[in-house]
Amino acid sequence: MPSIDFDRVSQYIEMPRDGRSLLEQPERELRITMGLRLDHELMQSDVYVVYFNTARGPAKGGIRFWPTVTMEHTAELAEKMVWKTALVGVPFGGGKSGIRLDPADYSRMHKTAILKEFVRVIRHELVSGTYVPAPDMGTNAYDMAVIFGETHLPESVTGKPPRVGGLPGRLEATGRGLATCIRAASEKYLDSGLDRRTVGIQGFGNVGGWCAKFLHELGTKITFAADISGGIHADTGLDAHKLAQWCSEGKLLEDYPEYDHVSNDEVLTADVDILVPAAVEDVLTSENASRIKARIIVEGANGPTTPEADAILDEGGITVVPDILANSGGVIASYIEWRKAKSGSLTSRDETFETIDELILGGFHKVSDFAEQTNTSLRTAAECLSVQEVIAAMHDRGWI
Repeated sequence: MPSIDFDRVSQYIEMPRDGRSLLEQPERELRITMGLRLDHELMQSDVYVVYFNTARGPAKGGIRFWPTVTMEHTAELAEKMVWKTALVGVPFGGGKSGIRLDPADYSRMHKTAILKEFVRVIRHELVSGTYVPAPDMGTNAYDMAVIFGETHLPESVTGKPPRVGGLPGRLEATGRGLATCIRAASEKYLDSGLDRRTVGIQGFGNVGGWCAKFLHELGTKITFAADISGGIHADTGLDAHKLAQWCSEGKLLEDYPEYDHVSNDEVLTADVDILVPAAVEDVLTSENASRIKARIIVEGANGPTTPEADAILDEGGITVVPDILANSGGVIASYIEWRKAKSGSLTSRDETFETIDELILGGFHKVSDFAEQTNTSLRTAAECLSVQEVIAAMHDRGWI
């Protein structure tokens, strides 16, 4: 089942029956059993690769190296990439891959061997340019460098370290785009910039940490923050740079020596102007949605709000900026890196951020204008615009 309610979307845009049929299921699914002998023991894993739709370009999506990945969830994430890329206008389709293993069980050397075997079993997808991976849960820039080393094609993978063909600013990209989206939402719906606003960030990994740093530079007061261990709070504001450094060293916020300690739920329901769920999916549910005090929610994670919670928040007048717009800075940066690899050009960190800001802000204004014109939510507006773009591409390709 698609994540988008096409019945709702078709109330606002024209949706041909053939186009809808093609978007209701993945374009291609690969399931591979990968085996490799490590230290005299057989490592065996399911590998999933999904192309949900490639009408607008190659299947773009990260490699999830995680013990709970499934074909179904891989397809859900691949679909999400279709809408993200279409909404911000980068020429990619949506894809995703998963290796069903726990990275914590393997040494650096063994993980490298596994990734090399992964490249072997899907080599055609990578060298043909059909699938362009990037880091996701359980993978990082080093792993992308391993893949590049196997294909010898700099455009075959994004998220590489800058010294081996990667993009300056790629690490910060999703957090940068998220902060830019938060600024735009504050100016639009709170009638002010961020210098007088309070923010709570649930999830202080790479995305949440960099978002906090960029917000701090804009003068924002971050009063609540949380990671998997719990949260911290300070009415006078948290030091975003110290917290991000603490978490980047693998330390947990529950062990941070300063500030008041609170629960994750208290961060989600904190009295702040803007709430940023930037950890995992389904944290805003029917159980806590009625207790949300923030006036704006900007989704840094994929799918942090359940449909039931979304309805409650909408009824309560809380503006939700959807994930397919808010956290698309990463795929924008991947496009810049892919383009750079193909052209051989050089790109600076500032140029990366300028492009992210331009495309995020352009997407935000298109979505907010459509929402006002149709008297609907930002989520529905974003979905309508994304679907409309993909259907137009399928028409141009002669698919429908």
